[in-house]
Amino acid sequence: MTSRTVRPTEPVTVAEFDRLYDSLKAWDAWDDRGRGAWNRLTPATTAAAAGLVRTGRSVPTALPWNTEAEVDNRRPALHYMTDLGVREAPEPATNKDFLAVDFHGKSVTHLDALSHIAYRGELFGGVASAAAVDAAGARFGTVAELGHFVGRGVLLDLPAVLGVPWLEPGEAVYPEQILEAEARLGIRIGEADAVLLRTGHKRRRDELGPWDSSELSAGFHTSAMPLLAERGIALLGSDGDSDVRPSPTPGIHSPIHILALTALGVPLLDNLDLEALALTASETGRYEFLFAVAPLDVPAGTGSPVNPIAVF
Repeated sequence: MTSRTVRPTEPVTVAEFDRLYDSLKAWDAWDDRGRGAWNRLTPATTAAAAGLVRTGRSVPTALPWNTEAEVDNRRPALHYMTDLGVREAPEPATNKDFLAVDFHGKSVTHLDALSHIAYRGELFGGVASAAAVDAAGARFGTVAELGHFVGRGVLLDLPAVLGVPWLEPGEAVYPEQILEAEARLGIRIGEADAVLLRTGHKRRRDELGPWDSSELSAGFHTSAMPLLAERGIALLGSDGDSDVRPSPTPGIHSPIHILALTALGVPLLDNLDLEALALTASETGRYEFLFAVAPLDVPAGTGSPVNPIAVF
């Protein structure tokens, strides 16, 4: 791997972050606040995205179900058999299994709904988090309210643009790098898009082993969010969780989560596997595609495991 100088993450004070947060708030943009930026999805945006399909080649973007404890998987997913149909009568014999997961972590590909993140005690739209979410779940901004996403996806493959296998953990992505990626990859982020940032997280983990990505990860710098907000995106995702860590703002662990979910109403996809997608995009020369995300219908859920599919 060629060594290179990584740009230090520019610090952002709490006061600067709060000014950015207040400037980006889209709380009055839609009557249906529980769906946030997914209000931008229409039959027209879906039909336009469907027009991108040429070969029908489909690429899943979820990590495998991970039942192994590791430094980045402190609460492994569960999978065990509940029935082995070896002596049942009458036919047929049945084999059954059980799945369970604490998915808001670093090892499960999942969607964050708007009830997942509060800042200064408030969810998107100024809804008081303590009043909307309790031990029974959420009553606002649920994953069930969101429904599903079928629209245009664009891949920002930063390692490909920079000519490296991956971004180093702790490396931030700035707005000028988004613009460079657009120019180099032949795409432009637009209204109602799903924007997927590849940092090469999975490739690095596969080659060098796991690390505590809750404390050290590549992702967006807060200064990138005004550009994404201006473009009117509907969904943001990454092979990390979109946040650069350590955070540029002391005392705020996940500033991108706050700016996306709580200020802009943009749901997040965390822990994607973008390696096959990057390979397909490179082979086809196309970094835009039809993108489908179908979360589980959990009425009080703050999110859901997902296996998003890109279709070329």
